Amino acid sequence: MTIAILGGGQLARMLVLAGTPLGLRFRCLDPAPDAVAGHVCEHLCAPFDDPDALAKLARGAEVVTFEFENVPAATTERLVQHGPVRPHPRALATGQDRLFEKQLFQRLGMGVPEYRTAHTLAELQAAVDAVGAPCIVKTRRLGYDGRGQARLKPGPELAAAIAAAHRELTHGNDGGLIVERFVPFQRELSVLAVRSLRGEVAVYPLVENVHEGGILRRSRAPAPDVSAATSKQAHDFVAAVLQDLDYVGVLAIELFDLGGTLLANEMAPRVHNSGHWTIEGSVCSQFENHVRAVAGLPLGSTAMAHGAATMVNCIGTLPARDAALALPGVHLHAYGKQPRENRKVGHATVVGADRAAVDALAAKIAALPPARGEW
Repeated sequence: MTIAILGGGQLARMLVLAGTPLGLRFRCLDPAPDAVAGHVCEHLCAPFDDPDALAKLARGAEVVTFEFENVPAATTERLVQHGPVRPHPRALATGQDRLFEKQLFQRLGMGVPEYRTAHTLAELQAAVDAVGAPCIVKTRRLGYDGRGQARLKPGPELAAAIAAAHRELTHGNDGGLIVERFVPFQRELSVLAVRSLRGEVAVYPLVENVHEGGILRRSRAPAPDVSAATSKQAHDFVAAVLQDLDYVGVLAIELFDLGGTLLANEMAPRVHNSGHWTIEGSVCSQFENHVRAVAGLPLGSTAMAHGAATMVNCIGTLPARDAALALPGVHLHAYGKQPRENRKVGHATVVGADRAAVDALAAKIAALPPARGEW
């Protein structure tokens, strides 16, 4: 069986690495000539809207999936003419628009931060007045890792900040803006789940995430101090989203924890950075389970393989390899990307029986000197 993947970044790369031992073959489409999934599978270098490239991508493939949600929805609609696309393009279209996400969450009974939408400067000013400052202005579409958003603070310079945010966020963007009231959350959590072609659902333990500068830095699994009621609320909610979208594959939903009360932030209709720990930390990784689901295979167990796991993102540069590998229980993943500021070039996962020991090793990884040409 051949699986076609829209996108050729590190997520596609890890999907290929997870699916190859199952006897599956892969082909990806990505406009970047240095797309890192091309290291491990056939890479078609072409724009996502190139009809000839899309036909070639789908030729001989039993199913098409995608590694990130900024693939044009029209592309997946075109590919449906050649065969199944999983998850369904409707899930992709929902995940591409923050307003559609919030409307879905609310319809399914999940709370979200108070928000308003805006296009014009006057509408943005009215939205900020309604929501109140501090608040966050985001583009409805695109934007990730802190991009496509601006934080507004109360005070005499608020009007100037609103004008600057409108100017910067609407440049080249005709999808509109969304203004969210700042939520004084205690921590950020994520829930990852997978749904099979037959409708079976498996959910991974809740994950606690730490962001800096809008970029995920660290994920801890299972998230500590989560009550049974909170865990059930998250599990029931993600299962409801999967069912509503007739979803096949892995879905991630980011949550705000307000001390036992959860609000839904955003969803990612794909494998997710906060689930990278599952490669070594769970019985069956998110990548293998996504491949199993879209290929119509039985799902694997989402149970922890160890007592605890912590994933540390390598941002901008990789750590010194020998020093990192000398630490017990550490697993390194280099994506094959050129180092660049704020770029995710790899990750390290620490697994072990003891939560405190795992976190201590993760802190050591984060403090290691950068690599000096050994990668």
